[in-house]
Amino acid sequence: MKSAIQALAYELPPIRLSSRAIEDQLHSTMERLNMPRKIIEGLTGIRERRLWEPGTLVSDAAARAAQKALDNAGISPRDIGCLISTSVCKDYVEPSVASMVHGALGLPPECLNFDVCNACLGFINGMETVSLMIRSGAIDYGMIINGESSREPIEATIERLKNAETNAEAFRENFATLTLGSGAAAMILCREDLATTGHVINGGVSMAATQHCRLCLGQKDSMVADAPSVMKYGVELAGRTWERAAQGLENWTDETIDAYIPHQVSARNTTVLCRSLGLNQDKMYLNYPLLGNIGPAAIPITLAMAEEVGRVKTGDHVALLGIGSGLNCSMMSLTW
Repeated sequence: MKSAIQALAYELPPIRLSSRAIEDQLHSTMERLNMPRKIIEGLTGIRERRLWEPGTLVSDAAARAAQKALDNAGISPRDIGCLISTSVCKDYVEPSVASMVHGALGLPPECLNFDVCNACLGFINGMETVSLMIRSGAIDYGMIINGESSREPIEATIERLKNAETNAEAFRENFATLTLGSGAAAMILCREDLATTGHVINGGVSMAATQHCRLCLGQKDSMVADAPSVMKYGVELAGRTWERAAQGLENWTDETIDAYIPHQVSARNTTVLCRSLGLNQDKMYLNYPLLGNIGPAAIPITLAMAEEVGRVKTGDHVALLGIGSGLNCSMMSLTW
């Protein structure tokens, strides 16, 4: 028995932070290092990203998206058998984000709730986990949630880079942090025979290259990355994952896939990925210019947006693509 997507919802923060505004704050450092203006947008294609209001908890943002998904699904909170949070960002070390959203939604005490964290692939991993539970007969409905906030790492990184001792190497290592965005999303999965949408999960594949696990190291207030190496080895891993998907998933070719929903980091990464895998980039729905890199929230938010504007239509073969720090890569096939 397959699982299906019964509902999908998202929340975007109200505050826009432009790349130009970030560079205005870093003017002295960039001038000293002879870095040109518009370097952030020029290298990444990111014009702006979103921030939550100061003090916003990611669990609150995720709960708002989750309530929207419940309303869209037309089911009772009592029907949810499992809630999985896939947020990289955490309000606290403990309790879990899932437990806080579980309480906010008033889900039943029998509803299992826990966090799954795997960098930018967390949401796909959550979808896989809930799908397995549905296929096993353990639950009929399950929810995956995510909330991400880039305010703290961006603000802390800007303050560090203002230091008069910041050199070009330190600027490059911290550059990826300045591309981060914020957002929240929720998805409800159910047994295919219970779904009213027809959005079926056909299957997925994943592969790892964990010898590269230290190329991108994130903390609550920083992310240090060797971006060129992450792209190089990530794209290589994506190529091997694509080959495995072509062998294990039905009709997995660029010709038979109607739309790609990628986790997106920048213009350069997207172009290199498409060129390496031989993908038609016109099939990709891209929102990084206005949202930045929103981590695991990117795929569900992008999927929802693509449907809103008609880029994903009923009956389309949709491919979810993600590469995450670790390195790990996941690809999933949907019939919309």
